[in-house]
Amino acid sequence: MREKIFALAMACSLLQLAWAQNAADRDAGSKVLALESLWNQAEEKGDIRALDLILDNSMIYVDEDGSLLTKAQFLAHAKKSGANLQLLVTPTMSVHVYGGTAVVAGSYRAKGVHQGKLYQREGRFIDTWAFKKGAWVCVAAQATPILR
Repeated sequence: MREKIFALAMACSLLQLAWAQNAADRDAGSKVLALESLWNQAEEKGDIRALDLILDNSMIYVDEDGSLLTKAQFLAHAKKSGANLQLLVTPTMSVHVYGGTAVVAGSYRAKGVHQGKLYQREGRFIDTWAFKKGAWVCVAAQATPILR
C-alpha cells in the first residue's frame, strides 16, 4: 500500500513539474516571439539602437546571399537598407523552447526600393535565441530567399 501511495505521489510531482516547465516554456516562447516582432519593426525603421539591444554581441547572421555577417556588419547593413525598406512582415512563426535556448522558424515578406526600383522578396528564416543575463538575445540567424 505504501508503495502505491509513494508511486502516486511521485507521479503527481512529475506531472506538476512538467506543467510548470510547459508554462515556463510558453512564457519564454511568447517573449521571444514579441522580440521577433520588435526586430521587424526596428529593421523596418532602421532603428539600430533597438536591434543592438536584442542581438547578442557574438551573433552571427547568414544573409540571403549566403554571406556571413557579424553583429556589427548586420547592424551596418540594417542601417543602410532601413531607409529603403517599406515593409517587413513574418506571416508565419513557430517557436520551440529548450530550457535557456529558443529556436524560431518562420517565413517573411519584404518590400522596398533598391537603386530606385521597387522590390519584393519572400523567404524563410531560423533565429536562435539564448537567455543570457536575465534577457533573451538572438545569437544566430539565417535567412533563405524563396525564388519563384
